[in-house]
Amino acid sequence: MNIYKWMVLAALALAVALPFTRQVVAGEFADTLDTPALHSNLAAQGPLTGLASAGERLVVVGQRGHILYSDDAGQRWQQAEVPVSSDLVAVHFPSASQGWAVGHDGVVLHSADAGTTWTRLFDGRQIGPRMLAHYQAMAAAEPQNEAIAALVAEAQRMTEEGADKPFLDVWFENERVGYVVGAFNLIFRTDDGGRSWTPWMERTENPGALNLYGLRAVGDDLYIVGEQGLVLKLDAASGRFKAVVTPYEGSYFGVIGKPGMALVYGLRGNLYRSLDRGANWHKVELGLPVSIVAATLDSAGRVVLLSQAGHVLVSTDDGASFAVQPQDTLAPASAVLASGDSLVLVGTRGVHLLPLQ
Repeated sequence: MNIYKWMVLAALALAVALPFTRQVVAGEFADTLDTPALHSNLAAQGPLTGLASAGERLVVVGQRGHILYSDDAGQRWQQAEVPVSSDLVAVHFPSASQGWAVGHDGVVLHSADAGTTWTRLFDGRQIGPRMLAHYQAMAAAEPQNEAIAALVAEAQRMTEEGADKPFLDVWFENERVGYVVGAFNLIFRTDDGGRSWTPWMERTENPGALNLYGLRAVGDDLYIVGEQGLVLKLDAASGRFKAVVTPYEGSYFGVIGKPGMALVYGLRGNLYRSLDRGANWHKVELGLPVSIVAATLDSAGRVVLLSQAGHVLVSTDDGASFAVQPQDTLAPASAVLASGDSLVLVGTRGVHLLPLQ
């Protein structure tokens, strides 16, 4: 995993799990894609990386295929049935019942019962062959297109290398249309709830094949963020993710906002704000040189940021300024979600509840 040169977002928990990327049972190799997640009474205290709401239910994902859910705002957790033990990074529910989770080994999981049970829809063993078939067909129609020829070669390489490319985020517009993104410009779209996936690598203005760390909708706009200052926005007319220029050249880990306001956040406390749908961006000074790895909106519309170290920063003016919320102790964190009057934080030490002031 050190070849990816990234992932403050996932490294908080996943670095701990790397030695367990492949499991050995009774002295024999066992592929994590074929090994169900083991149940553990300590799963809620172990490294966790992703967090989402499924209606009133909370769902978290983490190392070794662990997925847990809570029906009492995070007080108690139950472990879900998961068919893989690959490290999971992100989870998203567009409705109360339907959800998707992604992670290492190119795995994509689906739940139709609010996170209680999960099925595998897609994985890294299928990424290369799916890309190869798609881009070979395009190359046959456009034999002079060098960009497509390059994607055919990339698909052949991925097919040979196998299931070693992670997906790092997932977002669904509804229960049928969604996207998964990951390392080296990996992006797939589904229009049938994940039963089939179409490569979209040729639809991104990302010639360097930079890692894609996060994607989210802000109002009517869908953004992707990644390394080296990469910000992309979906142009509905062309069906392409076009590059958006920002003043920062370091990694962005996520995007959040509401109609009329968007924020992108990343390394060393860098936060930029746009009030014109991404045309112009202005830096928001946080006074905190620690990477921002997650964000959420509470029921009152306040913006909440989470630092790698566990700092919580709150804005009451639509992201124009932030104040650090006092805490007794800090712990490394990777995801945050507002639930009622509290924040649910997850990280290397599991789940932590914090009153939102």
